[in-house]
Amino acid sequence: MLTALTRAVSRSIESCELTWLPRRKIDLNLAIAQHHAYEATLAELGVRVISLPEEPDLPDAVFVEDPLIVVDEVAVLAPMGCESRRRERESLAQAIVPFRPLRTLREPAKLEGGDVMRIDRTLFVGLSTRTDEAGVAALADILQPFDYRVIPVALRGCLHLKSACCSLGDGAILANAAWLDIAPLAAFGILPVAEEEPHAANVLRVGNTVIMPAAFPRTERMLRGEGFNLRTVDISELMKAEAAVTCSSVIFETPE
Repeated sequence: MLTALTRAVSRSIESCELTWLPRRKIDLNLAIAQHHAYEATLAELGVRVISLPEEPDLPDAVFVEDPLIVVDEVAVLAPMGCESRRRERESLAQAIVPFRPLRTLREPAKLEGGDVMRIDRTLFVGLSTRTDEAGVAALADILQPFDYRVIPVALRGCLHLKSACCSLGDGAILANAAWLDIAPLAAFGILPVAEEEPHAANVLRVGNTVIMPAAFPRTERMLRGEGFNLRTVDISELMKAEAAVTCSSVIFETPE
């Protein structure tokens, strides 16, 4: 069955790291409510949600995708490019150990899970301000015995690879081509986000459903027109912290 690790919103989220967005006031209670609704959506889609307790002194700790990459055979603890976030890894390591053997990438390599897009047995990894070539190479070394390919993708103007593109399943990728080198993805069908919605590329496929933020109605209409089954979630307060729908969960298969 599908299992998701999530974590409660930190009361200090307003002090989160920001790279591409200006700092704005975050309504903590609304952010918490939106995160609960996100977890409920996962549960409604058949995902077992394991919600970890708040880390009050770690503002970005709700974004559990970045410190941890999980494939079928192993979990990888990432040497995050944002040094202030590295303490988030400790509790995630404890949470994943019952489900996967754990490997740890070592500094000075840099890697964040938001830069990793897995499609079957290929992992596309964005070269961003948070992930470098040493991080890509180290991940490839760990996953090579399990027959995974790791392919770097150059980025520009965005936080992570999944800010620029995400898999929709069925051989399709939703992308903002202005933010990445599209060439490594040439084997896939690329669906462009609406021009007025450059941040709309981050979506999360769960089973036969694609979860996306409610903030991007033009891209939503396009995807519905292409036949995708969509669920929208309101994450407007979390988006002020550079959040998206993939970053608040780590989803993987577990036995029934």
